[in-house]
Amino acid sequence: MKVKTLGIDLAKETFGLHGVDPLGRVVVHRRITRKQLLGFLVKLEPCLVGMEACGSAHYWAREIEKLGHTVKLMSPQFVIPYRKGNKNDPNDAEAICEAVTRPSMRFVPIKHEEQQDLQALHRVREQLVKNRTALANQIRGLLRERGVVVAQAIARLRAALPVILEDQSNRLSALMRELLGEMAERLRMFDDRLRQYDQRIARVCQQDERCRRLVKVEGVGPLVATAVVGAIGNARQFTNGRELSAWLGLVPREHSSGNRTILLGISKRGNRYLRTLLIHGARAATRVAERKCDARSIWLSRLKLRGGPNVAAVALANKNARVLWALLARGDSYRVRPALDRASAA
Repeated sequence: MKVKTLGIDLAKETFGLHGVDPLGRVVVHRRITRKQLLGFLVKLEPCLVGMEACGSAHYWAREIEKLGHTVKLMSPQFVIPYRKGNKNDPNDAEAICEAVTRPSMRFVPIKHEEQQDLQALHRVREQLVKNRTALANQIRGLLRERGVVVAQAIARLRAALPVILEDQSNRLSALMRELLGEMAERLRMFDDRLRQYDQRIARVCQQDERCRRLVKVEGVGPLVATAVVGAIGNARQFTNGRELSAWLGLVPREHSSGNRTILLGISKRGNRYLRTLLIHGARAATRVAERKCDARSIWLSRLKLRGGPNVAAVALANKNARVLWALLARGDSYRVRPALDRASAA
């Protein structure tokens, strides 16, 4: 059996297979269990294997490449147009087999275990942040029901809780005080755990040579640097920095027809977590730009005056994404332009 292209529809236990020979004739169209997959592939001559970039896809890609096959991963949204009929495993595998041969198809780079370790570290931290936010909102809501209003921002809630628990004039019941004390303790636990994860991320950043180069960019700290390395590795899958910005959803959406070109707000496609981190880092750099006189800070300050702080933060995030691509893909070091004196800057 000569298989040139094989499409695999991944699942938890049962996978769908669809393979064609060099003439395009179907030679494989079956289902196979998880335990049988590698045993089946080891019997085949090296061929092109296509899969959707979904859960466990990177693991299977690494294992299949060890057998000598060429593996290509694709976003599921790009495979949908090639599916014929209803959605099921055989039809999905056939669509994957067809889509992986298209010359214009966009492929997802296979992640190494080190990249997945970094992403796992960030995902666990992100879940902790969500849990802490949910807990803080619940505390604030329960207090509001008793006529006690706490200003937004978790730092203000953290500082107000001991005062609220000691204040006898707010007429909180003994049970409510006990519940609030337990919730305040859980809030401190989340803070301590997040502090430990931040320290762990800082250590990983210090040990990685790429991350040490990235953190020299204003608006990029250990959190952003490790997230970028975990998501895109050496960034060589992107032709230029603009492709990376577009993948992150930091470029304008377009709604054009004929000779009329209309640009809208940013597309917000791609990796939302990484885009959020870049914008938050840029927002922090925007706040201190007015105190500096280098060319980058002057550009940012002027943009902030024209478009406001949010526009300036997104623009800086877009610029930083392109700079990060150059640092990763070319192996360059970040060079800061010399500061200007205030007279020439004015």
